[in-house]
Amino acid sequence: MQRTDRWVGIGLALLALAVLWTARAFPNVPGQKLGAALLPMIVGSGLLLCAIGLVLRSLRAAAYAGEPPRAAQGSEHFGSALVIIGAVLAYLLLSERLGFLLIAPLCLLAVFRALRVGWGPAVGWALGGTLLVHLAFYKLLRVPLPWGVITPFY
Repeated sequence: MQRTDRWVGIGLALLALAVLWTARAFPNVPGQKLGAALLPMIVGSGLLLCAIGLVLRSLRAAAYAGEPPRAAQGSEHFGSALVIIGAVLAYLLLSERLGFLLIAPLCLLAVFRALRVGWGPAVGWALGGTLLVHLAFYKLLRVPLPWGVITPFY
């Protein structure tokens, strides 16, 4: 896992830097103290902190194992990474057609199971996370997520 964490951390850092670089050019919203760049800057900063944590964890694990960081050995399983990529692609391709409330819990459940989370917690987190994200976007941010085959009841 040391090499995988390191490479995922480096990729996440590059993504975070791209988000931060792009967000700084967002325009200010007239009449508001907070501009359009606030949320992307928060997300980019969070991604960068996670990336730093992953890289440091991989380096610490390599040092603890007595191996040089570049010579980390062991069999690494990439199946869970493929499931995560597949879930993201499935969401991108099917969210408009099926709707957020149908595809998001399925994608989350697949990711949780690929990461070896038990069935009970995986179902709970998938359903709870989907509802929390839906409420945050729909009610708080007033950004509608795709409804797909489900029409709004309210």
